Amino acid sequence: MASSQDAITITGKVLDAETRMPIPGANIIEVGKNNGAITNFDGNFEIEVSPTSTLEISYIGYLTKSVPANKEIDEILLEVNAESLDDVVVVGYGTQKKYSVISSVSTIEPEELQNSSSRSVSNNLAGRLAGVIAVQRSGELGYDNAQFWIRGISSFAGNSAPLVLVDGIERSLNNIDPAEIATFSILKDAAASAVYGVRGANGVILITTKRGKIGKPQLNVRYEHSITQPVHLPEFVGAVDYLELFNTIAREEGTTPPFSEERIENIRAGNDPDLYPDVNWLDEITKDFASNDRVNLTISGGSELLRYAFVASYYNEQGIIERDPSQEWDSSPNLDRYNLRSNVDLNVTPTTLFRVSIGGYLQDLKRAPQSVDDLFNLAFETPPYQHPIQYSSGEIPVQPERSNPWALATQTGYERQSASKLESLFSVEQKLDFLLKGLKTTFKFSFDRYNANSVTRRKNPDYFNPATGRLDDGSLDLTIYSYGQDFLGYETGSDWGDKAVYIEGRLEYSNNFGDENQVDGLLLYNQRNYDNGDRLPYRNQGFAGRLSYSKKRRYIAEFNFGYNGSENFAKGKRFGFFPSVAAGWIISEEPFMEKLNESISNLKIRASYGLVGNDQLSGRRFPYITTINETNGYRWGVNNDYYRSGRWEGDYGVPDLTWETVAKANLGIELGLWNSINLRADIFKEQRRDIFQQRRTVPGSSGFVNNPWANYGKVDNQGFELSLDVNKQFSQDLFIKAWGNFSYAHNEIIEQDEPKALIGTSRSSTGKPVGQIFGLVDDGLFTNEDFENIDEGILKDGVPEHTFGPVRPGDIKYKDLNGDGRITGLDETAIGGTYTPEIVYGFGINTQYKNFDIGLFFQGNARTDRMIGGQYFIPGTGAAALGNIYSNVDDRWTVENPSQDVFWPRLSNQTNANNGMASTWWLRNMSMLRLKNAEIGYLLPQKFIEKVNMKTARFYIRGNNLLTFSSFDLWDPEIDTSTGFRYPPIQAFTAGIDINF
Repeated sequence: MASSQDAITITGKVLDAETRMPIPGANIIEVGKNNGAITNFDGNFEIEVSPTSTLEISYIGYLTKSVPANKEIDEILLEVNAESLDDVVVVGYGTQKKYSVISSVSTIEPEELQNSSSRSVSNNLAGRLAGVIAVQRSGELGYDNAQFWIRGISSFAGNSAPLVLVDGIERSLNNIDPAEIATFSILKDAAASAVYGVRGANGVILITTKRGKIGKPQLNVRYEHSITQPVHLPEFVGAVDYLELFNTIAREEGTTPPFSEERIENIRAGNDPDLYPDVNWLDEITKDFASNDRVNLTISGGSELLRYAFVASYYNEQGIIERDPSQEWDSSPNLDRYNLRSNVDLNVTPTTLFRVSIGGYLQDLKRAPQSVDDLFNLAFETPPYQHPIQYSSGEIPVQPERSNPWALATQTGYERQSASKLESLFSVEQKLDFLLKGLKTTFKFSFDRYNANSVTRRKNPDYFNPATGRLDDGSLDLTIYSYGQDFLGYETGSDWGDKAVYIEGRLEYSNNFGDENQVDGLLLYNQRNYDNGDRLPYRNQGFAGRLSYSKKRRYIAEFNFGYNGSENFAKGKRFGFFPSVAAGWIISEEPFMEKLNESISNLKIRASYGLVGNDQLSGRRFPYITTINETNGYRWGVNNDYYRSGRWEGDYGVPDLTWETVAKANLGIELGLWNSINLRADIFKEQRRDIFQQRRTVPGSSGFVNNPWANYGKVDNQGFELSLDVNKQFSQDLFIKAWGNFSYAHNEIIEQDEPKALIGTSRSSTGKPVGQIFGLVDDGLFTNEDFENIDEGILKDGVPEHTFGPVRPGDIKYKDLNGDGRITGLDETAIGGTYTPEIVYGFGINTQYKNFDIGLFFQGNARTDRMIGGQYFIPGTGAAALGNIYSNVDDRWTVENPSQDVFWPRLSNQTNANNGMASTWWLRNMSMLRLKNAEIGYLLPQKFIEKVNMKTARFYIRGNNLLTFSSFDLWDPEIDTSTGFRYPPIQAFTAGIDINF
């Protein structure tokens, strides 16, 4: 800062030289001083400087401009950098200019990951990035992380999740706050992930955290409050309809109705709810609404010598499970998480950069001793008529075969789970231009430490059998079921933790030769030691390298390799070499395209091929070692009739086992039109070999106690991706961005250890996708014409015998696929698809008009199915009334309504295994389209916020998971359940403010 005696105040406006539109967020630096400013929303700035100084104005995507300090400065015009096609993209072990990226890499703006009330970043990925398939299977507090895969699933064993690296260190995606993120990249093909060798088969997610920039301290404060509720809860019939249904079923079966009309009428009239209850258990254990709160504080700034960034976040989420206010404890779910991140960059010398990154989180989760999913499951299973949640006299009833859901949720104490993690990273970067221009070396050291523990304060109340009536004095006729305790116990769970140490050394080279040739190189060594305390540490080490060449910014070639080792395998099999090659041609830079440059701003084709690996295998660790057991002795002979105590062979070691290898090929094209439309398209094919699985076709006479493991499986995976975005500034007041992406990935099992007699039959999973659903094929419902004798259940000749139990008209009829005249498990075949969607897509639009902005984001998936059903799902599966009954129960087959177009087949109070078989009758398409995000914001006028020393202030309201469109409507189609008995995803309504100082 210039001294007060000679300082002058400079004001001005920074504009785009071509469009004359203001550039908000441009940096203005007084050269040689720790003094700077930033333009506001209208491109205006003000800075105090020395009258002899020079100002440097910069903004991403524009050429940096220097101007002498002059009070007469009015407008500063920045020109688009021809190399801003060259925004930096984070890639494996480094960064590349955007134009030179010829591997398949997708990126997302960090701000887009903050447009959700969810705790977890993984829940914000679906539909945002081409190539990422993500599904949220549960909304349970603290356990609601999405499952996600890059380009689908291509292995039927082991781990299919991508490698996640935060600042180059393997860490969890779900414990970082979105406010900490500076860049987010997805590496999809071999050219992008080969440098990770045996860890790159499933793709890689690269996250970098925020770092400081030269300039005055920048302070950002963001706060938002959300009101939440479940996206969709199942709807069940009440007690009256429930009992009348079972009476009707009994009459249809020719048996005595189990429930008296007096009981039904008393429930209908609301008489004596202690004896005639009508309980909606979901309503009793849940609140109508819960809430979330999130606070983010970010401070950054610095000088040429020292730069810093500090991010602090607090997140609180309340669950929808109810509490009993009369109790001294609160058992309703509540999660608190505190995140901290501090990054410091110090230029020790003009050629030496020292970096320190310290981060981590503290998390505290409180809930009832039972998980929320367990409580939901129990509430779904408990019929509405059996007993109230609590008698008016205070006693708590319970059925011998089933707990009381309300009591478990509110009367049994609480559990507290605590977790903390410290993450540290130190690096030194030294330029070696004195040896060779463009040469530098970097050393990294990281140490992470995680700890977790739990405490349970449990109380068991007195439980009573359901009342059988009232005594002469009017009190309930009750008997004790079990005695409890009047105090909270104290149980400590096991303390658990882990630590990870990572070291890395790299040598990098980057240089231009003339105006036409660019050469970049990388050589790197790393090793990681992970120790969770209860077994031998996990260790990985390896080398990685990259060599890339660009000529005239038109022709680009790249070679990558990873040479990695894993202690999962025997000596001599631990290291593997994983190379990749890629080439790209930027056609729009060719001279013959000059006349089309105004319309075709970018045209690039790229191709890659390479090998990557996977050492995250299923089964036990060190599978190359044979184990010997010394307990229980061993058996042999026909039917294992003979026994002898002593040592016996456990798992048979196979020393030749090695990692899965994946050959990946990718062809892509990028097209830019009129500097406002961008299209990317990729087609890919992956061939995964040597999949690790336990042999299934080893005969029992071989003598193995446990079948050995082998690299035996093969899976092919292929598909395509499309992404399109349109950015258009229609006027100074109106800007519109529309975008969309579409991903399709289909896999096929080429080979696995399956009996030869099974291969080629309808029951073989070879040739089918991983996770293929199998079942019987329904042929509608039985009609009277199918029976020779209905009362005795005798079918006519030519109608296949159904072997699962007696059948009657209205029961499900199955097709005899193998033609043996009998319906058995041998008639099962592949039906539908898989639980994992093969298609994921997303699209949205953001509009900014003056100070207002509106954004919409839709996310969907397709080609995903699920088998529904189960004992508590299908009414009347046995003599007892089990579970709740869905409200669509009238849509069923009856003698009066013998329709084939119904949801439910004939219902029975007798055992009816036939109708409960997995089949196309119960197969449902779970494809959906969801309005994931809708947001309206308002940026306060500059003349107002300047009076309160703010740079910008924006208010916004947002809704998440507002609408869901699906042909399936019993429960949310995304959750992982065949019955609907699970905590669904959350719908949120949010109000927030985002302020920059």
